[in-house]
Amino acid sequence: MYELKTKETENSVIEFIEKVDSLKKREDAYKLLDIFTETTGYPAKMWGPSIIGFGSYHYKYESGHEGDAPLVGFSPRKAKISLYFAPGETKREELLEEFGKHTTGKACVYINKVADIDVDVLRALIKESVTFLKEMYPEQGK
Repeated sequence: MYELKTKETENSVIEFIEKVDSLKKREDAYKLLDIFTETTGYPAKMWGPSIIGFGSYHYKYESGHEGDAPLVGFSPRKAKISLYFAPGETKREELLEEFGKHTTGKACVYINKVADIDVDVLRALIKESVTFLKEMYPEQGK
């Protein structure tokens, strides 16, 4: 049986941020912590060893694979900061046009630093992602 690696843990978000090597990334992590907390209304929780997530939902795919995931989150990684939004959210591409300097993956948006992006657009991306997932999984969205 497949075991999910990214599960909510009891680890301290602040302790994790304090261990980030780069001072600039650490400062950005605290800025993002404030932005995500204010925008979602959810407390920050560690998911796995390196993702700071907000809220949670339970998903189940047609394949039978299921699990829990944060509604949104971020991770201050060595190379770039990963921002996690809902895959499939329809307004994402439109919002990213106004976001600032970034690259994208399937569910991730990567930035070098908070100064490169429009924080108002970040807040809109967070809200859209949370709304989308709560509509997709209405009984979940904790």
